[in-house]
Amino acid sequence: MTKPYHHGDLRRELIRHALAEITENGVPALSLRELARRAGVSHAAPAHHFGDKTGLLTAIATEGFTLLADTLEAARVRGFLETGVAYVSFAVEHPAHFTVMFGPVGEGDADLAAARDRAGAILDEGVVDLPHPPAEADRHDAAIAAWSLVHGFATLWLNGALSLGSDADPRTTARRIVTALLAGEPGPTTEPRTSAKA
Repeated sequence: MTKPYHHGDLRRELIRHALAEITENGVPALSLRELARRAGVSHAAPAHHFGDKTGLLTAIATEGFTLLADTLEAARVRGFLETGVAYVSFAVEHPAHFTVMFGPVGEGDADLAAARDRAGAILDEGVVDLPHPPAEADRHDAAIAAWSLVHGFATLWLNGALSLGSDADPRTTARRIVTALLAGEPGPTTEPRTSAKA
């Protein structure tokens, strides 16, 4: 029997349950029927808010890029290094969002495009904070290189593909790696070096 719903924002609650399901079982396991069961609402309720699974994932991705942009914007005042660390921190704290954001969802959705563009613009603009800023014509390439570094590290971390000490912290490790890149030499050796798992 469907339980009565007493929360004030069903859409937000459905997204919360969807994120929990993705964290536990991955995106393929997510279904609107299971989402309704988790939330204790009728099977029609998720479809009313999102249309279908793609609509739900698009809403999650839009929320994720909005949160990421807010995170990067707050960190940028502390410089390029901390902006990169903030990117990794976001991925670690919001792994379900992070997974969905870079999947095949939301093509043509205006809200998702705006949120994605806002986050991308902060990364693009952030390269002017480098010790040796690239020429204006090279800024976009520099931003892609910086994004590739922190996104790649975050993805490897979340996938468990890095061999690190049991007490390794993703933020500390990311800070060391980005510092080493900026300096052109090894950074502080407060944690073991990273290496890919065989």
